[in-house]
Amino acid sequence: MKSKANQVITVYILIAMFLVIVSHKILQQFISNDGTRIYVILKDIIFVVFTGIIFKLILSKNDQRNTKIFKKLKDTNDEIKESNEKYDIVAKATSDTIWDWKMQENTLSWNKGIENVFGYTEEQVENNSDWWFDKIHPEDSIKMSVKLYSFIEQQTKNWQDQYRFRCADNTYKYVLDRGFLLKDDNGKAIRMIGAIQDITKQKEEEQRLKLLETVITQSKDSIIITEPDSSDFGIPKIIYANPAFSAMSGYANSEILGKTPDIFKGVNTDEAEYNKAIAALKNKKECIIEIISYKKNKEEYWVRFSMIPIYNTENEISHWISIQRDISEEKKLEKEKEQLIRELTQNNKDLKQFSYITSHNLRAPLSNLIGLLNLIEDIPVENEELNEILQGFNKSTHVLNDTINDLVKVIIIKDSSSIQKEEISLKEIFENVFSQLNSQIELHKPIIKFDFEKISTIKTNKAYIESILMNLMANSLKYKSENRKLKITISSKEIDNTVILSFKDNGIGIDLARNRDKVFGLYQRFHNYPDSKGLGLYLVKSQIETMGGTIDIESEVNKGTTFTLTFKNKE
Repeated sequence: MKSKANQVITVYILIAMFLVIVSHKILQQFISNDGTRIYVILKDIIFVVFTGIIFKLILSKNDQRNTKIFKKLKDTNDEIKESNEKYDIVAKATSDTIWDWKMQENTLSWNKGIENVFGYTEEQVENNSDWWFDKIHPEDSIKMSVKLYSFIEQQTKNWQDQYRFRCADNTYKYVLDRGFLLKDDNGKAIRMIGAIQDITKQKEEEQRLKLLETVITQSKDSIIITEPDSSDFGIPKIIYANPAFSAMSGYANSEILGKTPDIFKGVNTDEAEYNKAIAALKNKKECIIEIISYKKNKEEYWVRFSMIPIYNTENEISHWISIQRDISEEKKLEKEKEQLIRELTQNNKDLKQFSYITSHNLRAPLSNLIGLLNLIEDIPVENEELNEILQGFNKSTHVLNDTINDLVKVIIIKDSSSIQKEEISLKEIFENVFSQLNSQIELHKPIIKFDFEKISTIKTNKAYIESILMNLMANSLKYKSENRKLKITISSKEIDNTVILSFKDNGIGIDLARNRDKVFGLYQRFHNYPDSKGLGLYLVKSQIETMGGTIDIESEVNKGTTFTLTFKNKE
């Protein structure tokens, strides 16, 4: 600036000197006195130099003032530049969405957060407040607008609110919006700058915690929360107990906070179970125990409780949660059940013993009676009435003998803990059955169809399977329909190592709507046949179940019956 002022002064002096000389050259023609002319020239030169010096001083002063103004402007520009740079850095570094609302013009500008956080492109964003308010959830819009304009009217500096803001994909995020109000010299609000922070995760966590608090508070199970550890390796102190625990134990909340669960111990508390809980706490492992606890009034009750460690973000235990349930009634029922099982077991043993004794004690006199009846058959009896009585007596004796034999079979089946199994040919089994029922088969001449192509052998007990098929075949022959020729279809297949035998006939059938629950019962008869004892299907089911199989029945009156037998073919 100084060199420029010197240049101006030098130019000024040179021009002024030039004008002085030119003007004196012109005056020389009119003035002849040399002394006077020299004096005039010197006077003008002195004037020019003096005015140049004055002019330089003025310019120097002006230059100094301009330099100060320029420096001040430069400093101000530097500050503004630095402030803008800081704003840009903060805007980039923060995840907040920053907005700037100029109220007089109703223009609103956003930083990159509107795109990064909410997904809006630059073309989608409008630069007015209407666009902002339009994106607020309808349920929050009125409340937020009232609070915002109330804040502007009161002209306080800081404002904040929470609401839901719509994203570009039409989903909503919970946000925390903070604003700062700027005023003019007259105190009128002219501008507002704010930042929107996405608090969706915090809000969801807050709602989750409120839900958990509600669950814990309203839970029917007792819940207590303790400190993370204890200095003496006992159970840590209680810091929370829900209402259900107070109702169960009789202790008020204030009476147990800061205490350890040792206050619930008593003379009948199992120390082994209690030490098990302490060991789990020491090893930081979850545990479940059942123990006798004591209420405030010293009443005993059984409680099942678990101790569950709760870890924080640093993977350190922050608390222990204990969920407890009064199982006194359950324990009472358990004892009653055990007592009932013992009684039933003893009764079952007594019944078996009675059956053995009865069958043994009856068999000898019954055998003698049958022998005597056989002898009587060789003696001619002329009295018809006496002969009829003897025949009835003979028949009843043989029925009684058959009944005792059947009961012995049932006892043997029920008492068998294990049976011998072997690979058996189905064809061979049915040949044996047909051989034993040959007379009945010859009498009724049924149509019998076999299908053993898919599986021809089965691993089972030979005597049992033969007895089962014998009973089913005998029933089909006995309960055939008089209106059509008897047809019997027997097939086999294997599914997942399970052999399925199907035994189907077109006999008179059974009314399952009335008798399904009684089909396999002992001494259950569904037809009025004189030689029907109601024992065959009971034996069939007992034998199948003893071998680990199952039997199912489908039947319809006057259409026929299908039995489905399943056996495990491999073990």
